[in-house]
Amino acid sequence: MINHKNLLYSALAVSMLYSASAGAAVSAEEAAKLGDTLTPVGAEMSGNGDEIPAWDGGLLEAPAGYKGDGRYVDPFPDDKELFRIDQSNVDQYSEKLTPGQVAMIRTYDDYFMPVYQTRRTATYPAEVLEKTKANATEVELVESGNGLRNYKTATPFPIPQNGLEVIFNHITRYRGGSFTRNVSQVTPQPNGDFSPVRFTESFTERVALQDYEPGEDDNVMFYFKQAITAPSRLAGNVLLVHETINQVKEPRRAWLYNSGQRRVRRAPNVAYDGPGTAADGQRTSDNLDLYNGAPDRYNWELKGKKELYIPYNSYRLASEDLSYDDIIKPGHIDQSLARYELHRVWHVTATLKDGERHVYAKRDFYIDEDTWQIAVVDHYDGRGNLWRVAEAHAMQIYDANIPAYAFETLYDLLSGRYLVMGLTNEESNPYNYGTERHSREYTPAALRRDGVR
Repeated sequence: MINHKNLLYSALAVSMLYSASAGAAVSAEEAAKLGDTLTPVGAEMSGNGDEIPAWDGGLLEAPAGYKGDGRYVDPFPDDKELFRIDQSNVDQYSEKLTPGQVAMIRTYDDYFMPVYQTRRTATYPAEVLEKTKANATEVELVESGNGLRNYKTATPFPIPQNGLEVIFNHITRYRGGSFTRNVSQVTPQPNGDFSPVRFTESFTERVALQDYEPGEDDNVMFYFKQAITAPSRLAGNVLLVHETINQVKEPRRAWLYNSGQRRVRRAPNVAYDGPGTAADGQRTSDNLDLYNGAPDRYNWELKGKKELYIPYNSYRLASEDLSYDDIIKPGHIDQSLARYELHRVWHVTATLKDGERHVYAKRDFYIDEDTWQIAVVDHYDGRGNLWRVAEAHAMQIYDANIPAYAFETLYDLLSGRYLVMGLTNEESNPYNYGTERHSREYTPAALRRDGVR
């Protein structure tokens, strides 16, 4: 059965290589599969007859212990670890792991992957599912591929024809319309020592603004604002991003407010391999969210689908009962707190174009079929060596029907250091979805007001 699947995935890969400069919407007949043999966002409705179950609508109810406070308690507290993948058996499971995951296991004697029952908890609000189906026959890539045509919200390509469409599904995926969160980022030393950098972040889709007017600034997909609140030496610095839909028409707009200088400046380096905010050189700007921004520096190839063990239903890692000291260990997080499940993923390879510059010459992306969230990324340097391995520990926001990340990890195999983004365990008011936002809050003039030490 496994060989049959591999042949199927290989055939799919051959038929779906990205070779055109623009993508076309699918036919109405193809789109009719959504909600039938495919889920409303384009995943296979059926299971695999073994570990992966059929999709039954996702996790639609909060567990009894949830207080509605943004502390997402584990809805499956009685699930037991089925087995773990470690140095003793990694070869046995290597076909369902990425090269980066295998490298982590072989590099660290105490690194392992605890595997649990697969639960397809993902879903989105009904209106987002309906809009996704409409997008299937309407949205297209612009001629260069560096933007979208006829797009406003939801998943643009639920039945993707090439690798670039898959990546745009991740970039544009619905994240709640508007939310605010308080999070921490840590970059531990090789011995495990760390000092958190704390952020307050707000995200709003253009169409979710309270004063949204159709046709006004309509090339903006979403607004993002990130204010550092600690430590004191960085507190008050604020980043503002206007993410555009068609980046051929207009590239990303970004500004930085420096609280020490009390000045607002344009920030063109907040893109591609520009340094990530307060990350001690441990990530690039486009490592945030596992990948973000304009895709024009890479050639994108859709390899097909495969079954992979990925972090999923990672509620334990978001528990307020854990401190950051409980999670952060030398070399990697405490893997006993993680949860991996077998899911189908889209495999997309990005290879740097001739004449373009980026610290990552190649990246292999593995994108969860049920959410369009990137789950794992393997990064290669200019010499072809595996360099960094990223994993996103996913969880379903069950009171708002939104897939999200408990946090993201990025491991540097060469330096022995790593980075964790999006920690909430020790933060107050970690998540607040459905916040009311106005366009005036996302202007450069508003940065000075937000940048208060």
